[in-house]
Formats: sequence, structure tokens, C-alpha cells
Amino acid sequence: MTTEQTPAGDTEGAASPAPTPAEGTSGGATEVATGAAGDGGAEVSGGGAEPTAQAAETAGDRRDDAGAPDDGEPRSGGRTDGADASARTPSAGAPEDAGAVSGTGDGGAEVDAGDVENGGPAAEAGASGSAEGASAPSEAEAELAAQRVERERIARRKAERQGPVESGGKLSGRAADLLAAVRAVESGEKASAPTFVEAAPAPRRPAPEPVRRPEPVPVTAAPDAETVGAVWAVLAEGGAPEALAPQAAAALGDGAEDTLRADPWQLLRVAGVRPEQADGFARALLGAECRPDDERRGRALTVWLLEQAAVAGHTALDLPALTEALGKRTVPDPDEAVQSALAEGDALVFQDALEEPGAQSAAAGTDEEEVPVRVLAGLERYALAEESLADALARLVNSVPKETEEPWEAAVGALTRGAADLARQVAGHGLVLHTGGEAARSEPAALLGAARAAGLRAFAVCHTPDGARRLAAYLGEEPGGAVGTVAGLLSGASGPGRDAEGALDLDLLIVLDAPQLDVEAAAMLAESLPDGARLVLSGDPAVLWSAGPGRVFADLLAVPACPQVASRVPDPGPLGELVSGIGVGELVQVEAPGKEIVIVPVRDAGEAVHRTVQLVADSVPRAFGVPPEETVVITPGHGGAAGTRALNTVLKERLNPGPGRFGGFDPGDRIVHSPAPGRTVPGRVVRADAEGLHLECAGAPVVVPRELVESRVRHGWALTAHQAVGGRWPAAVVVLPGDAANVLTRPWVYTAFGRADRHLSVVHGVEQALPRAVAESVAKPRTTRLRTLLRVQLPPAG
Repeated sequence: MTTEQTPAGDTEGAASPAPTPAEGTSGGATEVATGAAGDGGAEVSGGGAEPTAQAAETAGDRRDDAGAPDDGEPRSGGRTDGADASARTPSAGAPEDAGAVSGTGDGGAEVDAGDVENGGPAAEAGASGSAEGASAPSEAEAELAAQRVERERIARRKAERQGPVESGGKLSGRAADLLAAVRAVESGEKASAPTFVEAAPAPRRPAPEPVRRPEPVPVTAAPDAETVGAVWAVLAEGGAPEALAPQAAAALGDGAEDTLRADPWQLLRVAGVRPEQADGFARALLGAECRPDDERRGRALTVWLLEQAAVAGHTALDLPALTEALGKRTVPDPDEAVQSALAEGDALVFQDALEEPGAQSAAAGTDEEEVPVRVLAGLERYALAEESLADALARLVNSVPKETEEPWEAAVGALTRGAADLARQVAGHGLVLHTGGEAARSEPAALLGAARAAGLRAFAVCHTPDGARRLAAYLGEEPGGAVGTVAGLLSGASGPGRDAEGALDLDLLIVLDAPQLDVEAAAMLAESLPDGARLVLSGDPAVLWSAGPGRVFADLLAVPACPQVASRVPDPGPLGELVSGIGVGELVQVEAPGKEIVIVPVRDAGEAVHRTVQLVADSVPRAFGVPPEETVVITPGHGGAAGTRALNTVLKERLNPGPGRFGGFDPGDRIVHSPAPGRTVPGRVVRADAEGLHLECAGAPVVVPRELVESRVRHGWALTAHQAVGGRWPAAVVVLPGDAANVLTRPWVYTAFGRADRHLSVVHGVEQALPRAVAESVAKPRTTRLRTLLRVQLPPAG
């Protein structure tokens, strides 16, 4: 396929309808911001080697995609510049450890070591002490409160149920047996049979108590000056910068200074701190007593590696991969480090039956009854969330009445074609999966309208306010009536309210953008539904997965435990044809007579930035009547010569120049606000005053206190794909500089190209890397337990 040259970035002059490369070479080196690595102190761990392939993706796996989950750079109460960078211990540099876990994730580009959205300061928002609005909790605060309620509830469940592993106290029993079995397998010995015998499924319990609506609570106060001062004194003694003190005080709680003195490696609990930096801090405090074999160090590194795995999307890690990673961190006895973490209750260990083809047949060919298993380790928080989700889904599936009630029959009768097929499945099943692209949203929208007309209590939620707006448009109404967001429903800011038992007062909940559900949000939604309610999860399985840990929608699609309805409604026009082809691994040639798709070849990153500004400011408005504020720029990462930072800088200079007196922002600036981990809301700056930065996000006013501006707000002309997922714009400019060639994946390309509603311009500098990524580079797997848990609880759907 040929591509015509675009004169000086002029869209009217470009006529190529398909994004295949023409000319231009890879250009621009990826910028790597080292954050506060600095000297790193005297490093105890020896290295940055990476574990084996199935261990975990780095936190940088979705570093490209800032929606995961904090959309600001990880900072410690302020930007870490050169002064902090020279510190012996961390400021708020890159939260991930480049040598801890490997991979590029599900479409993530590892392009900036200082830009891990997951685990940045927004991840500490609940403990940072400041929040928008002190008079009443905001939606974000209520959402965090709901998450705390859910974690407390599933923690109580842990005490009531017999899990596969006991934790706490001294390591013994099943946990010790599992570790012994792993060592036996690795040495070629035969593991004892009782270790891996699957327990019979427990009988179904009564429906667990649903999540309660969180009551309004006062905003958590920031650590007082005395506490911060005491923590700062300890940090200063260990060579750490002052900026870490508020974060450390908030993360470690009461007695933080004593905690750090007793165990310096607890500094790893602060977002942005890396193992080599914690080692330097420990060496400064402990002197000659600081040793690589310190039990405290091994335990802290075990937890840190599991946290980084969660940032990369995993809910657990294969135990051999975890011990290998610990060994490469110069932990002399990785098994002992894991045992210590288990004994302290910092982690859990599990054994799950293998799902690989041939595993069961191999077992069947032996004389003894042996079940091939894998041994996993994970953080209690995510392990219990997966168990809670599996329980709740099984309860919904098993609680549907045998006979279809009259209102459901009326809803089915009112619909036709695909919507009727969907309604028919929903009428008879507690859980239904619905797949399709943007146009397929019309089917759950029709189901929602028919259910409400039949007298059923029905509500739908989307990942973003823009998604809620588009869904409400199908119903001919504004968002807020029968349509809201996941965050709004969980926080109580929108939705039907709760019944006397604390469950959502609903007969039907439709969740669109289901691939964006992480395991904790999914667990809270499912647990909130009463017996007999129907849950529909609808979404496009080809887009990027959730910013948080888990791959709930993909796991459910892989388990034939509920009906799956695939929409036949295609996305229309050249853009729909192009994106549909990408979804199946083909970069097809598309006829675009209206120049719906334009390719702009570039030779290097500098030219890519120049052409992007021309397209947004001049060409697209002139050719298509789309103003700059309705055009989104999407690029693979935050760093680099054509990352979001560089592009937002030049776009601000062109579209809204100003001095940036308030944290770099001026009235009229386009921004993205991250009110809670994993959430990104586009908006604009209204003004700034003593209260903070006043924003307008999704039509609602938001005030971000001064101390939170740097961690929660960034400019938003240019976004990453994870920031943009769930939204649509009249025009999109996707920037593919040469240094992004190795980080492109099919889900990333599909997501980025799919954000355009009327026009797509591709600033193309990756040559053959684009068709190669679409054809070959699929999402990297995430290690989760949900499929195994569901197979135990739910029989295959008939």
C-alpha cells in the first residue's frame, strides 16, 4: 500500500486511508528519567536481574498508559529535581524496580522510569491526609471508603472459611508443605500426594452480606507536623530527602519513626522507593549490622515484589518466579524470605490446578491420583478479593428463579434482533457476558430501556463519565437517571441506593467497559447485588485491560460458566472497518473517501511533535471543523521526545500560552484529573485561589488542594492509551515516534485508534513495527486465580 506525503502537516493534502508505513525512519531516543535513583546509597542488593518469563510485568508495563492507576508522576509531595536526585536514598523516583519483574504488559510501553502511574502518589491518596473538600467527603473519598469497607468485609470472611493455606504465627502445615513440594519438584523428587489433593468443593453457603454503603466520614487528617518532623529526622539520618517525610508518615501510620528505626526496609512501603534505595537507607541507619541476609530485608522485598506484580496487573506470582527474583536481589535464602513473609501474614501461598492442555491427561495416565498444580504467592488483599468475587458470581448464578418472571418476559418481547437475544439470556441467567465494539453498546442500552419500561429496577454504569454520556444518549436522556459510572455507584454518588439489607436496590445491573474492571471493583459490584439480581458485563475484549490488578472480563470469557452473547452490530465507516481488522490481527487497507483516516509519515521524534501540533491546531480544525479542544492526542508514553510531557508542553504553548503560576497551570488549560487510583477524568482549569486549583471535570466543579495538584493533575492535550480508554473524541491524533517501535502491541493500537469518532490522523514513524505489532504482539498474560476459583464453584453453562 502506498502513502502520499502530507505537505507540512496539512490534513487536506493527505489521502492515505490506511495506517501502513510509507517513509520515515525510526527517530528519537527514548528519554529515561531516573527520578531519584541518585547514588542510591550503599547498595546491599547486588542487582537488577529479572526473573523468568511468567513472573510479572514491571510497574512500567503500563507506565506508558497513565491510567494505571495514578495518572500523575510519582512524586513525594513535590517534584524531585537534581538536588534530590543526588540523594543517597530515594525521593519519589520510579516506583518500580527495573530488575524486579519483566515484560511490557498488555500494551504498556516502558518508556520512562519515573512515570509509573500505578503506585504513584495518587495510590496514597487515601492516606495522604488532604482531600478535595473538607466539609463532606468527595466521590473519590467515598470510593476509597467503600474499598476499605470491602477489604474489611473480606478479611472477616477469611477467618470464617477454610482456605487452601493457613497464614500467621509460625509457618507450618500446608504452607510449609507447599514450599517443600516446590523444592521437591525442582530437585526432581516426587512430591507427597496429600500436598496436592484438591479438597472437595465446600457446599454453597447462604448469600454473604453485601457491601454496605459507606457512611460519610471526616476527611482523614494529614500527619501532624510533629509526626512528620520525627519521620524527617530519621530519613535525614539515613540520607533520604525531606520530601519523603509526609508520605512515609502517612504510609506507616502511628509510630512511623520507630517503625523505620526498627526496620529500615519498611521504607519500601512508600510509593516510589526502590529496593536499592531502601538498602542505602538501611545501611546508613544500621551500619555494619546491615546485611543482605537480614530477615527484615527478605520479608520486605517479598512484599515489594508482590506489590509490583499487582501494579503490573497480576493478583499472584508463581512461587518459583518469586524466589528467583529474590535470589537476583541477593537474598541468600529466598525460600526463607518467603516463609518469613507468610509467617508474618504479609503474604499468602496457594496451590491451583494447572489449566494447561494435557495436564489432566498426563495425570490420568499415572497409577496414582495426582493433580498437577502450580504454587502461587500473593498479597492477601487481592487474593481475598478474587475469592470474594468468585463467591458473589456463583451466588448470582445460583439464585436466579427457575421460571422467568413476567416483567422479564415483557422486556424480551419489547426487543428485536441482538438486543432480544441478550434480553432472553439475561432473563434466565444471573450472569451474562456481552461482547462487541462501540456500536454494540446499543444492545445493552436497549435492554436497559426495555427493563425499565417493564417495571424492573435497572441501572447501567460505565468506566468514564464520557462513556456514561454516550450510553445515556442511546436512551435520549442525560447521565444520572439510569446511567452512571462505576466509581459513582460504588461511592453512593449515583445509583439506586441500598435496600434494608445493604444491597443495591436493583433487579438488573449492566456494566459497560467491563475489561476496565479490576478485581477489587468487580468484587464490590458483585457483592453489592442481591440474590436474584442479574448482572450483565459488556465490553470490547480487544481493548487494553484494567489499570488495576486482575483481568476479570477475560477470565470470565475463558470460563464457560455463563452465557456469552457476541454482538453482530459492526462499527460503521472506514474507522470501524480499520479498528475491527486490528482486533483480529490485520492492518487492512481501508477506503476513506472523506479522509476519515490520514497517515502523516515522519522521520524522527522532533518532526512527530511538529506535525502533531500542526494537525491539532490547524489542519484538523480547517478540514473537518473539529476544534482543538475536541481532538485528543495519544502517544505510547509520558517520557521521551514525543511523550505526553513533551507534547503537552508544546501544545500548551500553541493553544493556551501562559506563565503557569499555579503548579504550571493556567485557566483554560486542558487537564486530566486522577481523583483515585485507576481513574482519569478529563477536564479544564477554571481558576486558582487559596483553596486550590479549580477544575471542571465532566461538567462538575472540582477543587484540588494546592498540595495535591502535582500528584493528581497533569496537562491533558496529550494522553496515553490507558488514560484515554473508555472515552471517545471527534478526532484523534495517534503519535507513533520511532522510539516506540518496540513497545507497541495489538491492544494498544486497537485502543488508541478506536478513540476517534470521526477522524483519525496517525503520525507514523515506526515503519513496519506497526503492522508487525498488530499481527504478532498480543497482550501479555496476567497471573490470576479467578478462572480456577470459578471452575470449582460453577459448572459449565448448558
